[in-house]
Amino acid sequence: MKDRLSKYEIRKDVVQESVEAVASTVGEVTNIIVNAVKDVSTSIGGLATDAFAIRDGARRARAQMATDADVDEVDEAVDEAVDEAPEPNPVPAPESNPE
Repeated sequence: MKDRLSKYEIRKDVVQESVEAVASTVGEVTNIIVNAVKDVSTSIGGLATDAFAIRDGARRARAQMATDADVDEVDEAVDEAVDEAPEPNPVPAPESNPE
């Protein structure tokens, strides 16, 4: 006796294989999308980290410039004070008598 598949069993197998193929494809596509979102998120996070580092560097540079400007102002004030100071009068050395 020959085993024969009924047309209902054949249809069931076709539907089952089709659903499995679709589910597998959807899973692969979902995995691709999830990985792409993760990669984009990582890239944006790296960009944000770079932006913070650049901002901090700019703040440090501005602070250094302000410090340098303060030092320059003090140097200029000292130079002006020295220029405006009266000339010292030399005091003659006492004479020594070797008697």
